[in-house]
Amino acid sequence: MKFTPKHINRFLLFHLPSAWISGVRLKSIDDNEAVVTAKHRWINQNPFNSMYFAVLAMGAELSTGILVMKKIQESGKNISMLVTGTHAVFTKKAKGRISFVCTQGQSIDAYITQAIQTGQGVEFELTSHAYNEAGEKVCTFVFQWSIKLKSS
Repeated sequence: MKFTPKHINRFLLFHLPSAWISGVRLKSIDDNEAVVTAKHRWINQNPFNSMYFAVLAMGAELSTGILVMKKIQESGKNISMLVTGTHAVFTKKAKGRISFVCTQGQSIDAYITQAIQTGQGVEFELTSHAYNEAGEKVCTFVFQWSIKLKSS
């Protein structure tokens, strides 16, 4: 799979349709950072006229998980990945276009190397900060990821 916004957003349509329908889209990705966006609209709102927390979670998870997927593919190894925990802090109503930013791509390389060298599962945390159009932080999600080299 190519790790470009066009290819990943098509992947969402077919493999994560609830995220796609909710408007979650990958905006950019490189070796260190992934930016995902979602716009508050009728389909993804809560009764309080802001973005539903589950949509915020989908955007935040994608911003961390897509970096893990990219690094696994680049390793050339058969590695499984799984979210084992999460926690979030909400600081402001999520209205307008929300950007989810994870900037920990480079730290993932060490975890993948460790999983390959030891053959053991490795757990680590990745953080996604979400900002509104004014640059104000609306929430922070921390995801506990687990990776493990699969047996051949």
